[in-house]
Amino acid sequence: MKMKRFLKGATIGALAGFLVACSSAGRGDQVEIEYFSQKPEMQKVLQEIIDDFEKENTNIKVKFTNVPDAGTVLKTRMANNEAPDVINIYPQNADFKAYAADGRFLEVDKEAGLDHLKKGALTPYEVDGKNYSLPLTANAYGIYYNKDKFKELGLEVPKTYAEFEALVAKIKSDGKAAPFALSLNDAWSLNGYHQLAWVTVAGGFDEAEDLLIRTPKGGVTDDDKAKAVVKRLALLTDNGQKGFAGALYADAIAAFAAGDALMLPQGTWAATAVNQQEPEFEYGIFAFPGDKEGSEFTIGAADLALSVSATSKHPEESKKFLEYLSRPEVLQKYYDVDGSPVSVEGVKTEGKFVETEGVTQYAFTDKHVVWLQSEWQSEDEFWNITVETVKKPDSAELVKDLNAFFDPMKK
Repeated sequence: MKMKRFLKGATIGALAGFLVACSSAGRGDQVEIEYFSQKPEMQKVLQEIIDDFEKENTNIKVKFTNVPDAGTVLKTRMANNEAPDVINIYPQNADFKAYAADGRFLEVDKEAGLDHLKKGALTPYEVDGKNYSLPLTANAYGIYYNKDKFKELGLEVPKTYAEFEALVAKIKSDGKAAPFALSLNDAWSLNGYHQLAWVTVAGGFDEAEDLLIRTPKGGVTDDDKAKAVVKRLALLTDNGQKGFAGALYADAIAAFAAGDALMLPQGTWAATAVNQQEPEFEYGIFAFPGDKEGSEFTIGAADLALSVSATSKHPEESKKFLEYLSRPEVLQKYYDVDGSPVSVEGVKTEGKFVETEGVTQYAFTDKHVVWLQSEWQSEDEFWNITVETVKKPDSAELVKDLNAFFDPMKK
């Protein structure tokens, strides 16, 4: 009996050990990857996509990281060699290019969804001829406008800069609403306007960079082009809603949505914020007009763009996550909320987000230039220069400030 009880106990013990071993093996087979996001406004839909991914890939757990001031946090983590596995990082920016050149990211290949992208979508973001980013969506900057009020006042979308000036003058003379909803206390919000002023005056991306970053030290000059740029910035001066000098981004959105201003210089990302205000009018957006009809431009770059850290302990699983996000049926869920132009073939966009068609129609064309800071080492001070020029337009002062900003970046 003792022997039987011993054998029975041994059998139970062995079985328990076997079950523990199996359980441990099961836990060991599941890996966790961290996805670092810089899209707080899209957190809900991204979480839904992650949940679906985990259901399809039961061996992969995605840690979804959303933090305030994500750009600064990411730079700190990269400096401390604490890179997340999958990173939403903007490939047009200098920090991305430096990281890529330093071998901090893995190359994007077929396993990471490369074949799902439209032809040419990767070209603007190559580093030394290699791809380190999967750009799934792009943003674009333009001028939002109140369609109902435009119709009521007999106003038309400007096709040239001269028409843009006349439009602002008409709105101001009517006096019932400000021409622009502005947020000078969030200096970044006019970054696109200022850059587009240079792009339209110069005639394109390369032409604008030739005047700014590609000149020798002290090479930005107070010439006719600089004066023309200041003229465009001065179009905003004293033409904002009440309190615009101290207003934040959210204030500008609210002013436009309330009808206190008839135009809002901003990117496609603002459409979601405007819609949340439930404006009682239809709105649209138009590209920044040039001197001649047909010379308009929008500016932007990759927005939901993902890279895989070279130090990831789970590179294959990380690439699998990128491939999943790049599937048209998956990105469709994202697009249906965000509305930004997509680089993935097969996403259904026709008839959707008509409010932003005025700029999204140019996405991934030569009218959609990449942010100028793609060749700069920084951009924050450029934002402050923009605000100061809007407050006090002076071409000599602008040139002086721009040279002080760009000279440290030049050899």
